Amino acid sequence: MTYPGPPPPHTLHPLTRRRHHGKTYNALGEKDRRFEIFKDNLRFIDEHNSVERSYKVGLNKFADLSNEEYRTMYTGVKKNKNIGLNKVKSDRYVLRSGESLPESVDWRDKGAVAAVKDQGSCGSCWAFSTTGAVEGINQIFTGDLISVSEQELVDCDTSYNQGCNGGLMDYAFEFIIKNGGIDTEEDYPYTGRDGRCDATRKNAKVVSIDGYEDVPINDESALQKAVSNQPIAVAIEAGGREFQFYTSGIFTGSCGTDLDHGVLAVGYGSEGGKDYWIVKNSWGAEWGESGYLKMERNIAEKTGKCGIAMEASYPTKTGQNPPNPGPSPPSPVTPEVVCDEYSTCPEATTCCCIYEYYGYCFAWGCCPLEGASCCDDHYSCCPHDYPVCNVRRGTCSKSKNSPLEVNAIKRILATPTHLKRSSA
Repeated sequence: MTYPGPPPPHTLHPLTRRRHHGKTYNALGEKDRRFEIFKDNLRFIDEHNSVERSYKVGLNKFADLSNEEYRTMYTGVKKNKNIGLNKVKSDRYVLRSGESLPESVDWRDKGAVAAVKDQGSCGSCWAFSTTGAVEGINQIFTGDLISVSEQELVDCDTSYNQGCNGGLMDYAFEFIIKNGGIDTEEDYPYTGRDGRCDATRKNAKVVSIDGYEDVPINDESALQKAVSNQPIAVAIEAGGREFQFYTSGIFTGSCGTDLDHGVLAVGYGSEGGKDYWIVKNSWGAEWGESGYLKMERNIAEKTGKCGIAMEASYPTKTGQNPPNPGPSPPSPVTPEVVCDEYSTCPEATTCCCIYEYYGYCFAWGCCPLEGASCCDDHYSCCPHDYPVCNVRRGTCSKSKNSPLEVNAIKRILATPTHLKRSSA
């Protein structure tokens, strides 16, 4: 049996494939557990592809993750919307009676889409969806395709968004407008983890937008008109197993409208009598069709496939970008938090053990807060002023019986010191 996608990783033994994707298993028994998950995922892929469908699934970098782990680590759109937003309703992209649209559009062919990026195991999809839309409208207006910084949004846009713990594209558009612009990817590069806001780079303001608007909700015709004019930030439900292992074709798999992932609609078309959206993801070029997917379009439900028509939005631009400030000075070197002789965490974080055996920690994670409480689930952590972990509810409270709670925060993997030495 062969599986769609790049041949090299698919033909490797699963414990060799982890090296291909840069993974290491430190805890005792972890290799065996991952192998069992891998075999279960392989069975799912085999069964799925044994039936004739419009799309294929295959092994990828998620092959050793359970679906629950995948959803936790690689999605990140927040559910609570409209807090602190002052949006103006717009009918800019309402499809008028008698109005016709192009049969197909692909903004990649028009030079308005930057290369596929990779968010890593940070729930920052909202930032990538935002930057993709900003890059698109900036290229359309100025003729220059400039890759802008997701890390600036992760580090600095913290009034309502929560970095690697999720966010919303509209909040991010608001941040860019209030800040007067956003820095470039080259000057403020992505790290895949929460960091301290670099004020110098935040003030670079290389690419600006003037406003943002929402596409009329639950209206695929309006979304089609919007996409025919510019790349559009959209939210979808991407937590299903079929989506996790998608490799090619028009995705018609099972999904609902529990929006959990931000992506970018960059075009649309038709193939074999079936309409589809062209969607840019942020899971690297090895996922899907070189980092993209085709999603079924014009379905019976008003929400669109996987809720794609529910929360679509876009930036507007009518003015030139600010004057080029030139490259930012190098950031000062900040001390890291040492977990043990093998692992470190970034400055202003807390080391929390992920895999423990007989009182010894074999793998560390980093809680993106100073003085945090490490929860017993070896996955989440709590702020120092809400130190009591409620693992079953996924919340943190001030005291055992306190009604005041905040959401627990997920940890990120610590950096092995040998990797830093080898890259020096």
